[in-house]
Amino acid sequence: MSLKIKKGDKIIVIAGKDKGKTGKVLKFNRIKERLIAEGINIVKKHARRRSESEQGGIKEIPAQIHASNVKLFCSNCNKGVRFGIKISDDKTKARICKKCQRVI
Repeated sequence: MSLKIKKGDKIIVIAGKDKGKTGKVLKFNRIKERLIAEGINIVKKHARRRSESEQGGIKEIPAQIHASNVKLFCSNCNKGVRFGIKISDDKTKARICKKCQRVI
């Protein structure tokens, strides 16, 4: 399942401190099966000032989360869903929601 999540997908967190939050995938590491999503798993990082123009201090950045803790979000069902792959007549693949059978 985790290898079918791609950059740009809308996901929902199903486990951890951010359970229930939704966001868009910014990066996905296929080897480690971890992803970075917009607005999910925000951590504070202390940054040192490197130049005169750059400002130091505490910055909030999104950290990685394991792919097993997220599900694809179906906007029609309005929740996290399992999905399948449907091959159309012209040999193109599309991911569909198992519940409502609509393209995600």
